[in-house]
Amino acid sequence: MISHAPAAAPPAAPVFPQPYRVVSSRAETADTVTIELANDSAPLAGFAPGQFAMLTAYGIGEVPISLSAIETTAAGRTRRLTHTVRSVGSVTRALHDAAPGAVVGVRGPFGTPWDLSAATGRDVVIVAGGIGLAPVRPLVHAVLDDPSRYGTLVVLVGARTPADLLYPAELDGWAREGAHVGVTVDRPSGGWTGHVGVVPALIPQARFDAGRAVAYVCGPEIMMRYTAEALTARGVSAARVQISLERTMRCGCGWCGHCQLGPLLVCRDGPVVPYERAASLLTVREL
Repeated sequence: MISHAPAAAPPAAPVFPQPYRVVSSRAETADTVTIELANDSAPLAGFAPGQFAMLTAYGIGEVPISLSAIETTAAGRTRRLTHTVRSVGSVTRALHDAAPGAVVGVRGPFGTPWDLSAATGRDVVIVAGGIGLAPVRPLVHAVLDDPSRYGTLVVLVGARTPADLLYPAELDGWAREGAHVGVTVDRPSGGWTGHVGVVPALIPQARFDAGRAVAYVCGPEIMMRYTAEALTARGVSAARVQISLERTMRCGCGWCGHCQLGPLLVCRDGPVVPYERAASLLTVREL
């Protein structure tokens, strides 16, 4: 007998933006700011590192932005969200320019988080390119907050120029707290005396045990592909490399299909995925 029962309904997802107030806005680079958003009366469900929110600039539009820091309530709700936003279009420009006291809309949480439980008892290698440092920043905080749970922490960061480097004071602070921090730029300027080159070039000399390491990678797709190749060449298992994908997202719920990448809907099945699952997809150019 053939059953004609209806398919199960998709899981509920936040459809309407919740108003959050801009608490602070700090310039990071010439085109990038870090904004802190607060809602003390009706906060959203708890976000996890690696997930993203859909941010609304009222009257202009909505964009997906990852979390660069998270503050939750005792009940696990997200009281404060921190986003690092680069001005590249009308919506991000409005968010970039939002002054303290302004109200923006927030939907979420969306997407898959970084699996930090996989790193318990292992060395943690975090590799970021450009604004990809923002989504891995909560990972660094989590590891530094509970150092006895993990082995060596390595943070490798690449930027186009020294002026494009995010969180330079924090990078120094992370090093003082025990992380092995490596920084490189594509084009040196302003008396730069550090490493010059692409961030995958830092991996062969980085101080970690590849046989027991878990890696987290975020940045431009070509950077992630070469970084993952350098990590596996060093001896890190592809199954222990996680990457964060990026595609054009419209709904955040897996309904519209704008973010499809092969068999994946990045807003639902990602953005964080194992490298071994995404390796063949990273050669697909986004139109």
